[in-house]
Amino acid sequence: MEKKIRIQKILSEHSISSRRASETLIREGKVKVNGKIAKIGDKIDPVVDKLTVSGKILKKTEDKVYVSLYKPKGYITTMRDDRGRKTVVDLVKRLKTRVYPVGRLDKDSEGLLILTNDGDFANFMMLPSKRVSKDYVVTVSPRVFEHQIKKLENPSKLLGVKLLPAKVLVVKNFNNGSVLNITLKEGKNRQIRKMCNALKLNVKKLKRVAIGGIKIGNLKPGEYKKITPKMLNLIYKNSKLKCFTFA
Repeated sequence: MEKKIRIQKILSEHSISSRRASETLIREGKVKVNGKIAKIGDKIDPVVDKLTVSGKILKKTEDKVYVSLYKPKGYITTMRDDRGRKTVVDLVKRLKTRVYPVGRLDKDSEGLLILTNDGDFANFMMLPSKRVSKDYVVTVSPRVFEHQIKKLENPSKLLGVKLLPAKVLVVKNFNNGSVLNITLKEGKNRQIRKMCNALKLNVKKLKRVAIGGIKIGNLKPGEYKKITPKMLNLIYKNSKLKCFTFA
């Protein structure tokens, strides 16, 4: 007998929305099971029961897809934009499977972004408690000095909120600036920019180069490639958790 599954989980697995957004759809009465309006917490048998969203029947769950994308500067990390701005989804239209971004990179930043149709994986990645590392190369001006490095490594003192420590290394210094490697175990909205701004450092370029053990490699802006199971396992290995296993 097929195990019953929460509706929110099924919706996220079908790339309809995140679990939180799925709850909103359910509250609005847009989700029905066998013709009856669903409630938060309802479980269904995905083989037997007919699930509809806004009148459309959900098809069989698609294969899980994971891709790494080099997000160029100027693109926003969202599924759609009412103001007509370029989104990261525009860059992966050739994929047969609909995927959505895991986490964010602000419009003025560039670099590695993971997209998937796996809701459980996305939720894992975005939970601060999982402490998946994210590595950035950041160019700032003016030049950074040792006492500022120590402050950047303690973002809580800079921003006044509870944050995990960061790791900061100076790659090189030049006349009026520095290139830094910054590793975060969590990522609040525009956190690095706010950390630098608190020290009157102007961020000239911000590029994310790795998430967990997955690196941007030789991808060029706008390019993407599928992530292999071996690469996915690096994330869980580096986070010292064994929540998932990809064969």
